Amino acid sequence: MKISTKGRYAVIAMMDIALHDKIGPVTLSDISQCQGISLSYLEQLFSKLRKSKLVKGVRGPGGGYQLALAASDISIGDIIEAVDEKMDMTKCGGKGNCAKGKKCLTHFLWNGLTENLKEFLAGITLDQYVNRPQLMDKVKKQDVLYGRFLNRKTAA
Repeated sequence: MKISTKGRYAVIAMMDIALHDKIGPVTLSDISQCQGISLSYLEQLFSKLRKSKLVKGVRGPGGGYQLALAASDISIGDIIEAVDEKMDMTKCGGKGNCAKGKKCLTHFLWNGLTENLKEFLAGITLDQYVNRPQLMDKVKKQDVLYGRFLNRKTAA
């Protein structure tokens, strides 16, 4: 199984916001520029992320998006589910009608794999990655390269 662009981009964008949580809200245009994701695509994803209450918008100067919950309370599985990413390895979509209206011989194998994948992604939270040294180095380089947050101070 391959996670689609929708799921991958949503995770990347949420990771970007989590990494800048102490600085303040992050604009979609900043995410678009730094992560190479089209702004219109991000707008579609963030509509779904807002509806799922994973992010909240901040209006006005210095506005953008922030996590609506602590990074420790948002799993990768939550993000993928919020953007309607279907995680299913079965041919029948989990309905059990893949072989003449019945479960095929490998249904339970693929269904088990699907459940393990969902459980795995539900067990990984945003905060588990935010403080990784190699990730922080990459983020600092991106911020300098794109001139992000030059006029903001880190919140206490």
